[in-house]
Amino acid sequence: MSGFRHAFSLSQREVRDAVPPGTVSLSIHSHQILHGNNTKHDGELILHPQPSSDPCDPLNWATWRKTVVLVCMSVYAFVGNFSSASISSAFPVYATPLAFNPPVPMGRLSHLVAVNVLMMGAANIWWVPLANTFGRRPITLLNLLILVFCSMWAGLATSFESLLAARFFMGVGVGPADTIAPNVIGEIYFTHQRGKAMGFYTVFLCVGSLVGGISGGYIASHGLEWLHWVNVIICAILFVVCLIFVPETLYKRDEPSPVINDEKLKEGAETSQIEEITNPSQHQYHDFTFLRSLKLYTYHGNLLKNFAAPWLTLRLPGVWLVMLWYAGLVGGVVTLSTVGPTIVAYPPYNWGKNAGLINVGGVIGSFLGAVVTGMLADRAIVTKKTLKDGELTEPEARLVVALPGLILATTGLWTFGFCAENGSPSMWIGMQFGIGMLAFGLMQAPSVGFNYVIDSYRNLSADCFVAITCMRAVVSFAWTFFVGTWVEKAGPAVPFGVFGGMMGFFTLLLIPQWLWGKRTRIATAKWVA
Repeated sequence: MSGFRHAFSLSQREVRDAVPPGTVSLSIHSHQILHGNNTKHDGELILHPQPSSDPCDPLNWATWRKTVVLVCMSVYAFVGNFSSASISSAFPVYATPLAFNPPVPMGRLSHLVAVNVLMMGAANIWWVPLANTFGRRPITLLNLLILVFCSMWAGLATSFESLLAARFFMGVGVGPADTIAPNVIGEIYFTHQRGKAMGFYTVFLCVGSLVGGISGGYIASHGLEWLHWVNVIICAILFVVCLIFVPETLYKRDEPSPVINDEKLKEGAETSQIEEITNPSQHQYHDFTFLRSLKLYTYHGNLLKNFAAPWLTLRLPGVWLVMLWYAGLVGGVVTLSTVGPTIVAYPPYNWGKNAGLINVGGVIGSFLGAVVTGMLADRAIVTKKTLKDGELTEPEARLVVALPGLILATTGLWTFGFCAENGSPSMWIGMQFGIGMLAFGLMQAPSVGFNYVIDSYRNLSADCFVAITCMRAVVSFAWTFFVGTWVEKAGPAVPFGVFGGMMGFFTLLLIPQWLWGKRTRIATAKWVA
């Protein structure tokens, strides 16, 4: 705790001038003061991280290749959430003797979603350490194959127990879409580009579950097995595209790394002492050919250390902030996508196979959130003060962009619960608005939060995502597992009122991190640098 006591004892001026991990200069003038003249830039904008001269460095890849990687990772996130949610709008069919005999009650059917979302997070306990050791590419390809074969299994399942087991392992295959995929995107884009790229990814991440919820009932009307064969087709195509066009992005580069000299701070220096760490060796690099891009694995040792690393990120306050946001938002969307179609499938709505249309509001909310996030995500850090006046860029500048989405998400949970409780033929409109507000938040807040984690803890970002997705898995599993019975006993207003209250608390945590986030990064610098 001595690091935190020291960080919170610093004067405002000392904090302003400190350069902990995550604080960067995007101004060519101030960057040269800190690091010298040998920096790469685009006009007045410094490229951060600084790319190496190696053509294999993902930061040096051609725009078309980066775009292909971004699209592939985004589609992976889409199909993972699509496969998780599409089955929920088919529950009214699964609950009949046409699916299983004897019929499976609705509360038990919700376990098909619960175990899936649980493993989507829990599987990253081993996938991310393996990806940090052997590379992103082999782990991504392996998990796409798991998705292909387990979706086949689900399509051929003839009992509820077999289908439940298949859904369990499908969740295992989806896991890296929430951890390795955003980390891959962070490894190919510069800081000033990452906001829009992460926004694009988050659109697919968010819309996957909503489109799955909408289309699941229609797909099931052609046969329940087609819910799973659609996944087989998409994942098989994606596997081939990734095999050919998505190279390894795990790259260790030597770059100047400013660090805080705590001794100078303690002596009351006006600015932090900045030290430059450079690698004096010169390398001869080979061209990045198509054959080199097909390499299936790399190795960045120590496997045991990589397995322990994710749990050490729980010392970082920023990880807890994003972890709770993401857990609450995904838990809310998964729960609404599960409960919503079930409510409108029966009186007074009687939507039948159209029950999935309750998620249309969510799709609209997602795209509105994408537009707003795309406009503001990078502008929050690339400003006149950071470019012209040479001020340092802080990751906390992004956080305020997430506030509208978090407030709307909290309100959306309450709106859905109230409207579902007071059922009348027109209350579906309010439920649509509730899902739309929650989807807006799911689109905006994780995009901002993921960028905040990558900016603040770039060397540990993959490990941070393990903690984030594990918490998301626990919350989503708990809410989905119990919400069916809770709604039956207490009605929708009580559970969704509680969920909204929790989301509101998670939202309020933004304020202290926005105000004192840099101090916490100063305190934890020795664990991150």
